[in-house]
Amino acid sequence: MEKDMRIFLNKKIVPEPEAVVSVYDHGFLYGDGIYETMRAYNGVVFMLDKHLERLGRSASLTKLDIPETGFIKDAVSMTMEANKLSDAYIRVTVSRGKGAIGLDPALCKEPTFVVIAEHFKKYPEHLYSSGVKLVIAKTRRNLVFAINPKIKSLNFLNNIFAKMEAKERGAYEAIMLNAEGLIAEGTVSNIFFVKDNVLCTPAPEVGALDGITREVVINLAKKNGVKVSEGEYYPDDLFNASEVFFTNTTSEIMPVSQVELIDYKVGDVTKSLHMLYKEEVSAYIKNYRGN
Repeated sequence: MEKDMRIFLNKKIVPEPEAVVSVYDHGFLYGDGIYETMRAYNGVVFMLDKHLERLGRSASLTKLDIPETGFIKDAVSMTMEANKLSDAYIRVTVSRGKGAIGLDPALCKEPTFVVIAEHFKKYPEHLYSSGVKLVIAKTRRNLVFAINPKIKSLNFLNNIFAKMEAKERGAYEAIMLNAEGLIAEGTVSNIFFVKDNVLCTPAPEVGALDGITREVVINLAKKNGVKVSEGEYYPDDLFNASEVFFTNTTSEIMPVSQVELIDYKVGDVTKSLHMLYKEEVSAYIKNYRGN
């Protein structure tokens, strides 16, 4: 948290100490809400429309009313400007809102809308050059027919359990399996690996969030002659891979040096895709500014 920070709360910018949400908010009481995490480069939010499309999809699936897209874009812009940010981490959160105790959404008259924007602190370069350690968590991913993975939900408890396990075991991130033992995703990431010159990643149907960065990476790989397979994979498939990395909005493409006791090198496919990703970000910014 930064000094003199400004938050967008509901309809206006307020100082962080005044950005107070009711203890009766159903987001606080029950984790009833949705969110999106975004990253701004040089004042431009990368893939903003895609993130807001997904926020809208999450809202539809949870039957949650959210502000119009134009309002959200303005709120993001205002929050970045209020905090004098160029390279930023942005989080948009919408909860069911304040209501009496009870699970019925009808108890909440209007949603709570929050935008947080902070200066983006770059990840240490050695993580990208050397890679990070992952473990396979005992905690399983939510069942697809219980909580749809297309919903980017505030209800994150099983991911938190998996993250705690990773920390206890000295790992950077944890891989979560679904109920059938298939690789689903990381606690906050999508998993990729290279096997027999094919870039493999779990399909959304097995319980993986359809990540924005995941989509960008898949498209870049296909455009540049890398065969891509979205499917069902077990840990043994990962253990026999030549390269492993994970993706998310903030870290982009993070190489993996170890999963459990299996070691990997930061390979050419990983390096090439990360370079292409950075070029895609630059092209997006240039196109956004009309240059």
